[in-house]
Order: sequence, then C-alpha cells, then structure tokens
Amino acid sequence: MSKRKTSTTLVIGGGAAGFFSAIRRAAVHPEEDITILERGKSVLEKVRISGGGRCNVTHGCWEPRELSKFYPRGERELLGPFNQFACGDTMGWFGDRGVELKIEEDGRVFPVTDSSQTIIDCLWNTAKRSGVKVMTKCRVSEILAPSTSLAPAASPQWTVKAGEHTFRADRLIVTSGSNPAVWKILEGLGHTVVPPVPSLFAFDTKDTRLRGLSGVSLPWAQLAINDDKLKAEGPLLITHRGLSGPAVLRLSAWGARRLAPRKYNFTLTVNWLAMRPVDVEKQLDELKMSDAKRQITTRASFDLPIRLWKSLVSAAGIPDDQQWSQLSKKQRAALTEQLTSARFHITGKSTNKDEFTTAGGVDLREVDFKSFRSKIHPTLFLAGEVLDIDAITGGFNFQAAWTGGWLIGEGE
Repeated sequence: MSKRKTSTTLVIGGGAAGFFSAIRRAAVHPEEDITILERGKSVLEKVRISGGGRCNVTHGCWEPRELSKFYPRGERELLGPFNQFACGDTMGWFGDRGVELKIEEDGRVFPVTDSSQTIIDCLWNTAKRSGVKVMTKCRVSEILAPSTSLAPAASPQWTVKAGEHTFRADRLIVTSGSNPAVWKILEGLGHTVVPPVPSLFAFDTKDTRLRGLSGVSLPWAQLAINDDKLKAEGPLLITHRGLSGPAVLRLSAWGARRLAPRKYNFTLTVNWLAMRPVDVEKQLDELKMSDAKRQITTRASFDLPIRLWKSLVSAAGIPDDQQWSQLSKKQRAALTEQLTSARFHITGKSTNKDEFTTAGGVDLREVDFKSFRSKIHPTLFLAGEVLDIDAITGGFNFQAAWTGGWLIGEGE
C-alpha cells in the first residue's frame, strides 16, 4: 500500500535538475505529492540535444576540489555539494538503473548507446515509477509566496498560475533554466538576478589567414586575451566564421562577463603549438640544417595541418618556393611569431545551439548550498541554470544539475 500523500511539492522546469530533484524527493519523501510543470511540449529537451544527441552525462573527474575548478561561476559554492554528490555518484546512480556509461579519452561521460534517449528514458521511467506527475505546456505566469499573515484569506502555501491552471504547494522547486520570465518572477519574490550574458561561444574573425581553413583542427593550442589577462588552452577548431573548439569555449566561459561590455571586439593571441618561442626557434634552426634543400611549404612542420602551415608561412612573408637553407633570421622571427603569438582581431561571437548556456541567474549569496534552499523563502529551492552557475563544456553543467537536484531531494 502506497503511503498517504500529506504534502505537495511543485517543480517548475522539466529539465535535468527538475527531474532529478523530483525523483530524489519521491524516494526520500514518499509522503509528498510531486508534480513537474514544463512550459514546452516535451521534457528534457536539453538532455536530448546535448553532446550532439549523445548526452554528455557528466565528466570523469573524481576529486570535488578539482571538479569545482571547471565552473567560472559557482566554484566556491559547489565545493561542499560536490563532496555530497559528484561525478562518481552520478555514474553509480545511472548504473544502478541499468544505464551503462563510458568515459571517453577526454574525460567526457556518455551512455554506451551513444543516444541521449537512453538517459531520457531512464529519468522518465524512474519518475513515473516514483509517482511523479508531469504536465507539459504549462507556462508559469505568476507565483505567489506563502503568506505569513493571520488573515482568513492568507494562504500558507505557494500559489502558481500557469495558463488556465492554478496550483498550490507546500514547497516550490524552481529549475527553469535560463528563463527570463521566471527570473523576473523570482525578482518579484525578493531575489536578486545577476543579468545574463552569453557563455560558451565561438569567436568570429575576418582574418585572411584562416580563409579556406574551415574544419582544420589542432589537438592542443594556447589562447590569450592579453589586455584582460584571460588565458585558456585545449583543442582548437577553425570554422567558416573564425575559431571554436574547447579552448575557445573555455576562454569564452571565463571571459563571459568581461567580453560582453566590449561587444566581443578584442585581440586574441593564438599559440598554435603550445610551445615556447625559444623552443620553436631552435627547431626552425634544426630544420634549416636538416632540410636545407627542401621547400619550406612542401611538408608541414611541428605536425601542423598542411593548409594551416602554408597559411602561417605565407603570413610570415616567406615565398612558397623558398628553401629552408634560405631562411633568414628575420623570417625565422616572423614565422615564430605566427606559430606562437599570432594575433587575430575578434569581431563577434557565434553560438552552438547544442552548447548554449548563459552566465547569470539568481545571486548565489541568496542560496544555502547545503540544501539549495532559498535564504529568502524557506520552502523555495533552486537548482540548475536558474542560478548564476555555469561551467565549461564536458558534462559539467549537467553535473551541477544532478548535484543540486540530489541535495534538494535529500532536504526537508
């Protein structure tokens, strides 16, 4: 016989954090009647499209302190929660429910099926078995906090209006993601919302050195915005609009708030080789001796893609038919500069819809991260991207959602 429901919990947002908090609360608090409200036609849509449709569930990072360093906003606040529920716990949770996961070479974790539907089915079926109800096409338009007044008309519950529906609940969990309408409602409830700006975006440039190089990638490069002391490194990809890949996305995440006021106009320095200039010059001198009679553009050096190598050689002012033996000190210095400190004028940003996230949301100072409970309303909980928390790519944003949802479920 199922336990009699004696209280109600309403979850606004049918994403990763919303489902995980509802599922965990149903397990820990079987007396609660739990309903998820989703404004869209379907739930878990970000789970569906993440990782190119494979769902990057989490990351193979086992130390909470190391894990927290992947969050430009939220590093300090998430350290405690990660000591309670982190990547290994996420993998164990899905594994216990029959979802086999794999850790790829770069640390990202995916279902072995390489299909996000596997994760969606697991969450949906677990929620259903737990008695969690789900309502779609429920766009929340108003939230009234429980009244502390003793007047007869006062309500001790939350009142939530969504279309023609009016819901009442003893506790409210908001996991609505980057939803401006809900942020505005939360401001009306007394919370401070840090204005959102884009994060995780690619850089646009019209630099002719990259013309015709779309699709060229490097396994590791170093990037810097020198006048802002921002640096990042990692794999780099040349696109038809400029530069992307993990290194660029990391730089954009840490620089999200500083680059927005500049309207994404700045100078980017690229070290294609992730090497010191002195070491590059030494290898160029060695090539001048060992490959004296060979044309410099015949074969790429430093394991660079040949198209990129030829472009950088040309940018250094070296003719296509020049031999290594003819390399002057001035040309060597120019080529070293192109290889280790090439400067590009960035003119804007491009966003990959699968990786889109924002920096911004409810001010973290207004949340108790032992339980993800609002410090303003004791029966209000917040998790996921509704908070001013975001991470670089690699499964880290989902991990913050799983961790927040778990601790909300564990709380009173």
